[in-house]
Amino acid sequence: MPPSSVSASAPTRIDLAGGTIDIWPLYLFNDGASTLNAAISLRAHATIAPRTDGEIELVSVDTSRRSRARHWSALSAADDLPLLALLARHYRLDAATLTTRGESPAGAGIAGSSALAIAVAGAAAAYTGHIGADAVAANGYQEELLRIVMNVECQTIRVPTGVQDYRPALYGGVAAIELRVDAIERIALNVDPRELERRIVIAYTGVPHNSGTNNWEIVKRHLDGDRYVFDCFERIRDTAVEMRQALARENWDEVGRQIATEWDNRKRLAPGVTTPMLDQLIERAAGAGATAAKVCGAGGGGCLFCFGPPQARDAIAAALAGGGARVLDYHIETEGLRVG
Repeated sequence: MPPSSVSASAPTRIDLAGGTIDIWPLYLFNDGASTLNAAISLRAHATIAPRTDGEIELVSVDTSRRSRARHWSALSAADDLPLLALLARHYRLDAATLTTRGESPAGAGIAGSSALAIAVAGAAAAYTGHIGADAVAANGYQEELLRIVMNVECQTIRVPTGVQDYRPALYGGVAAIELRVDAIERIALNVDPRELERRIVIAYTGVPHNSGTNNWEIVKRHLDGDRYVFDCFERIRDTAVEMRQALARENWDEVGRQIATEWDNRKRLAPGVTTPMLDQLIERAAGAGATAAKVCGAGGGGCLFCFGPPQARDAIAAALAGGGARVLDYHIETEGLRVG
């Protein structure tokens, strides 16, 4: 018998370097590719509770949408809540209400949908007895959960997805994701999370991004042999390598220089990665002491993070707020998926 209810949550992330190159098969063409990311405490939540009428109900608190089906087999990508519907269908949820909510703004570019998918999959796996609640994130199940979630999210947005976003949600912490031919491997980085967060201000610009569209245009250009895009990715790859070394040494000045370099190269990938509004916010932050800044995710909007010395953090936050952005309260999250 399923438990009376199951709840799960998973953290979102900021991408420090190497984003977009993690979309299959791009990393296969850029030897030595990796991404660096840090999980943050803005979590996605999923709760599954039993129903007495035998139906399956899906509820998104964030979008104020809900849908209902008489049986899991009636759920599909055509549902009003396609990600939830496809995950509920995979786990054959019946006689239950699945409710989700997120702590991050919609379209923030910090992998809110990926974190939500990890939380839903963890809750559904435990609720259906696919695996015990205390073992959802155990070694024997991690790769299966990652594969399910990545494929279902691809079915939902109908373009290739990256591989980095699910790992901060599952594991937490600061890590490098090595993108190799033989494996995708997460390597935890020995970085003091408090020292990193003392130097980073995250703010929501108020404009959602559209990563599926932006990233897919870039992917197509890369696959079509666009040398300009390929060279940009080569530089983004090299920046991730340099930043990883700087983080290991806790050379914060060099970390800032590499964030700035990464953003310079990312802006060249496609029109719309940056906007006049983003440029103005970055200029305000620089005037307050920020040494680097970059947009999270594909760009065009969403969240911006600014890097600078700890003593300038409050001034940077005030400058961003004065420019109309919403500064987010967060910490670097060392814990990943929670199920209970």
